Amino acid sequence: MPAKKTSRSKAATLAPCIQLKITLRGSRPAIWRRIVVPADMTLDRLHDVFQIAMGWTNSHLHQFIGEGGRFDGGTFRERDPDFGDCDDDAASERNHTVGDLAPRPKSKFAYEYDFGDGWLHDVKVEKILEPDPALQPPVCLAGENACPPEDCGGIGGYYAMLERLANPKHPGHEDTKDWLGADWLSTRFDVERVNAMLRRIRV
Repeated sequence: MPAKKTSRSKAATLAPCIQLKITLRGSRPAIWRRIVVPADMTLDRLHDVFQIAMGWTNSHLHQFIGEGGRFDGGTFRERDPDFGDCDDDAASERNHTVGDLAPRPKSKFAYEYDFGDGWLHDVKVEKILEPDPALQPPVCLAGENACPPEDCGGIGGYYAMLERLANPKHPGHEDTKDWLGADWLSTRFDVERVNAMLRRIRV
């Protein structure tokens, strides 16, 4: 019988796991997620996990930025297809793993999504975990608050949007409500929905 797409490889199962906390920089109250991923997961796959866990729609470019250690200041991303191989000297995220960028507890790096709005995420290694058959990474353990909507103008634009939403007398109040939809809540986060989506990722 063919293996299902959601099955985990033997190598991924045997790899140590890394528990990460992702916090959207500048968010108050904090918009954060706690996830567990295999240490040998490549950064292009980690990007997929971050998109799902946070709630983004993978509509813009992104990059990982090393902070401290071997890759301090180094960037990892895939080439912009509009510029081919000549846009910059960033390393390919397909050739590096989570363990390369964050090898030990308290290691830190940044993840930037959408270079226009500039959504920066602070990422910290909380734990290195031994493989556990009961825990099938990638998995989201917890989180708080909704992801901002795409293309709302970065963190400053997001909080300006929330102010319009909270003030029925603001001239942009109704347009903002219509844009977000009636059921949107800034405090909503559904960890079960996130994990249902993460189960589709091959590692």
